[in-house]
Amino acid sequence: MSTLDRRHFLSLVGASAASCAFPRVSEAQARSFSFLFVTDTHIQPELDATEGVAMAMRQARAISADFCIQGGDHVFDALGVPKARARQLFDLYAKTEQEMGLKVHHTLGNHDCFGVYTASGALPTDPEYGKKMWSERFGPTYYTFDHKGVHFIVLDSIGITPDRFYEARMDDDQLAWLRQDLAALPTGTPIMVTTHIPLVTAVPSYTPPSPQAAHGNGFVNGPAAIKLFEGHNVLAVLQGHTHVNEEVMWHGVPYITSGAVCGNWWHGTRLGTPEGFTVVTVMGGKVSTRYETTGFRSIAPENT
Repeated sequence: MSTLDRRHFLSLVGASAASCAFPRVSEAQARSFSFLFVTDTHIQPELDATEGVAMAMRQARAISADFCIQGGDHVFDALGVPKARARQLFDLYAKTEQEMGLKVHHTLGNHDCFGVYTASGALPTDPEYGKKMWSERFGPTYYTFDHKGVHFIVLDSIGITPDRFYEARMDDDQLAWLRQDLAALPTGTPIMVTTHIPLVTAVPSYTPPSPQAAHGNGFVNGPAAIKLFEGHNVLAVLQGHTHVNEEVMWHGVPYITSGAVCGNWWHGTRLGTPEGFTVVTVMGGKVSTRYETTGFRSIAPENT
């Protein structure tokens, strides 16, 4: 691949705006609006994280937007803590989210799954185990909604493994549901997709290998999902999980990963991406984004 082709294939952005045109959108479908993509809040009582999330919510409230999509990892952390702690974290998130004053559509993140790690002391037979505690509060783990002519698809990217870890995977039922949903759309319908763990990302190319990489980052059946998007008017795929601002163009679709409200898990910036969230605007068949930093100052910074 030539240098020019590579640059065309992979466009990484920091805290800058990016847009892509999709001429198939009709005038009726092209009603403009903005919404917020607020991901990886990782709320906890420690490290002044509650105030950090509240700062982001108050800042979000001041922006003209129709609604918000929370991109997953609401709390830090439900995976490996006792039930009382997990419930406390979700209650804290729900209270703090009210600062935003917007309708919020929620995406399941890996850290939102209760009791998966054996350190939690929970058993898989617990009625709130895994995704159930999250679902009781926020609803289905994958679903759709429509807004001003755009069809939104919120995916569940978390697969819980038999060895009590997680991996990026959609089960067969979700893939069948996604196939059916896309097939039922009128030709040219503008589509926005949200997933917590990225379907397409270059982060492994510029970060050190992680012991959890095999479970936590590579999307097991991502190619199968991506193939389903072919022939459809996918405006963009919004992603979280890595805490890094990034855009990768793949088969004409921008895969836009947002930086995190918590930055580097409340320890400063993450590979140069500060604490913040993304504002998304849909206008005339184009998607543009800008990254809003919150100005939060970590009380426990690390080299990032």
